[in-house]
Amino acid sequence: MRRPMYLLLSVLVLASLILSACAPSTGAPAAPADGGATTTEGGPVVEEGQAATVVTAGELLPPIVAQPCEGEACFCKDKTVSVIVNTAGEKGPISGPFYEVRDEFEAATGAKLEVVEVPFAEHFPKLMTDMTTGTGQDDTSIAGAWWLGDLVGGDYIIPYDEYYNDTTGKYPKWEIEDVQSGPQDLLSYDGKKYMVANDHDGQVMYYRRDLLEDPAHQAAFKEKYGYDLKVPDTWQEFRDVAEYFDGKDLNGDGTPDDGLTMHLKVGGQGMFHFMSFAAPFVIGPDNPKLFWFDPETMAPLMDSPGHQKAMETLVDLIQFGPEAMMGWSLGEAWDHFLRGEAALTFTWGDLGALAQQEGSAVRGKTGSAPMPGTTEYYDVTAGEWKTVDGVNKVGNTTGGSWSGVISKFSDAPECTYYLLALMATKEKSIVYAYRGWDGVDPGRISHYLPPNGTNSIDGYVAAGWDAKDAEEYTNAYFGNFGAEQQFPYLRIPGTFEYWTALDIHLSEAATGQKTPEEALKATVDDFNQITDRLGRDLQDEIYKKSLDLQ
Repeated sequence: MRRPMYLLLSVLVLASLILSACAPSTGAPAAPADGGATTTEGGPVVEEGQAATVVTAGELLPPIVAQPCEGEACFCKDKTVSVIVNTAGEKGPISGPFYEVRDEFEAATGAKLEVVEVPFAEHFPKLMTDMTTGTGQDDTSIAGAWWLGDLVGGDYIIPYDEYYNDTTGKYPKWEIEDVQSGPQDLLSYDGKKYMVANDHDGQVMYYRRDLLEDPAHQAAFKEKYGYDLKVPDTWQEFRDVAEYFDGKDLNGDGTPDDGLTMHLKVGGQGMFHFMSFAAPFVIGPDNPKLFWFDPETMAPLMDSPGHQKAMETLVDLIQFGPEAMMGWSLGEAWDHFLRGEAALTFTWGDLGALAQQEGSAVRGKTGSAPMPGTTEYYDVTAGEWKTVDGVNKVGNTTGGSWSGVISKFSDAPECTYYLLALMATKEKSIVYAYRGWDGVDPGRISHYLPPNGTNSIDGYVAAGWDAKDAEEYTNAYFGNFGAEQQFPYLRIPGTFEYWTALDIHLSEAATGQKTPEEALKATVDDFNQITDRLGRDLQDEIYKKSLDLQ
């Protein structure tokens, strides 16, 4: 496959972007036995003075899966596997489990494991520099799923189908079928497996269950809106609930609180939330995949009437949140909910885990559900609005879904796959999903409770979860990732540049500097400039492959 020169330019552009990793995690990594890892004093969300205290590694550890090797079975003897991960605290301590597994991996293979932690803003540029020069310093990266456009497009990583299908027992066995269909799709590209499952990012709605179940609120809500107070099923119902609770004292401290919390600061990841929010306004039964570009011309679709309606609806909701959230990043918005000062929000799985921690005002009160939908959507292929029976809902895999890839230039690809497969085993993944501090969000059948999955509530309760919170949380993610319609995840070169342009113009609409229509037209202009610079024909080729539109 060709290695276009634009990839190096993309690296330089990305290096200049200041944006925290999507779906940051909730605490500190486990320190290795030899003391080589540094335990942070909390990630970007959990800091002193916030509603949830620092989440430490605790005593819940994954079981040993691999047994020590002997003689020729130590097939990685004299090899070193180097894994590059985001610095602890920036999606955060995904590095922690690598320190936990190091002794087990080394004993089972004869290899040495080197964990390289770098700030998020340096991770992709460092990785790409290593690959474009063919140095092979990094055997594997715990990469963001959107990087695959660059990594596969440049022929910089290898598929692992051969290792996964091995029947000799050489590698730890994990089941890709255990991963739900939504996040499972991100593990492959153009029909080949490239990412070994680890994290499973997606966004759901969180609500104050105690408020929605309060008889006084139920009576007052029905009198005002003419229907029963319930978990919002559509964005219109979400608006009604936000409006109703806005200005009421929601945590008993005698001061008015807010109907919702969001974060709208440029560089604060607001564009990810717009994607999940906007999905049902554009994606529907007759248009399952086209949200970003026309696959025939790479003309951006971002200013369609559906996108405009979504942005208008989102901007309208701002009035039910605190004025300060216009300058908030993700952690500040989460903390507002954790203090009991907002009735609604929608975001990643980390918030569900944070709600269980010491200092949270909403443990045992946090309900979860798939994102609301719409009763109609704008079909960009037909150029018209279409009404649906019931509610048009769209699942999402919004976020990084940080998982392992194998460098083409690694001198130990088999050993590297062994490491990633070991950490992907069911026995370890279940514990990672329980804990909350290690950055791994649920997305597998083995993570869910019956009848959706094979897990049990005992594990969540033992890890500190409120049983009802855990039940709704896992059900929400099962519903989200298993939805028949899934938001089309963008995986082409320059993805982060496109998303950054959307982020900037979303903020302009939110702050009134531009109308939603003007903001989206400006987004289209920026998208076209990026596409032309990177090569329209090549971008179109990779776009079609990424969404199986060929």
